[in-house]
Amino acid sequence: MSTTATQSFSAPTETVTFDGILSDFDGTIVDSTNAIVKHWHKIGAELGVDPEVILATSHGRRSIDTMALYDKNKANWEYVNYIEGRIPKEYGSDAKEIPGGRDMLSALETSGAKWGVVTSGTRALIDGWLEVLGLTHPDKLVVAEDVELGKPDPRCYLLGAKRIGLEDSKSIVVLEDAPSGIKAGKAAGYKVLALATTHALEKLREAGADWIVEDLRSVSVKGVVDGKVQIEICNALQ
Repeated sequence: MSTTATQSFSAPTETVTFDGILSDFDGTIVDSTNAIVKHWHKIGAELGVDPEVILATSHGRRSIDTMALYDKNKANWEYVNYIEGRIPKEYGSDAKEIPGGRDMLSALETSGAKWGVVTSGTRALIDGWLEVLGLTHPDKLVVAEDVELGKPDPRCYLLGAKRIGLEDSKSIVVLEDAPSGIKAGKAAGYKVLALATTHALEKLREAGADWIVEDLRSVSVKGVVDGKVQIEICNALQ
């Protein structure tokens, strides 16, 4: 968790309007850090690799890309779906929603906004967490298997925009927690609202975040007007 001792999350409340919203999942909607740490310790033991070395670069990165660094024979979707699919089953009690995450998904679903989730996790992982935590299932979802290159490459967010019917729009806000995801959103040409849930504030700034908030309690969906979604951002980083 980022330290906020020398920072001020006190910017005036701001209402902004976009054609649509695309959100990352792990670290943005769900906090599965403890589960993922246990998972990579287990995989590290199987691979004979120090799990701390894996964990230093794994967040926000597709597991298939991480596995390719250590065992190319296991860098395939069958294996990656298998290992990720077992995470919610084995470590479900180690995950919880990011504060405000449940309300955000519910508000997006009921408001009629154009929205979707774009994640570096596999479909098996995301479906597992949504079921374990009882969260609203996104109708539009981009998962690790859907793109040739993962974040910070922008094509995952460009595909997300296409899936919510906004491939020709740049009026999209991306919700992210990882520098790689922020860079992907910015490279796609979108605004990025970063959550200080997993990375140091300076890393979020360096990646190009347009706003930084502590968590999703600072972000609320106010409504949809003429097809555009209005969101309110309060207590952003000054």
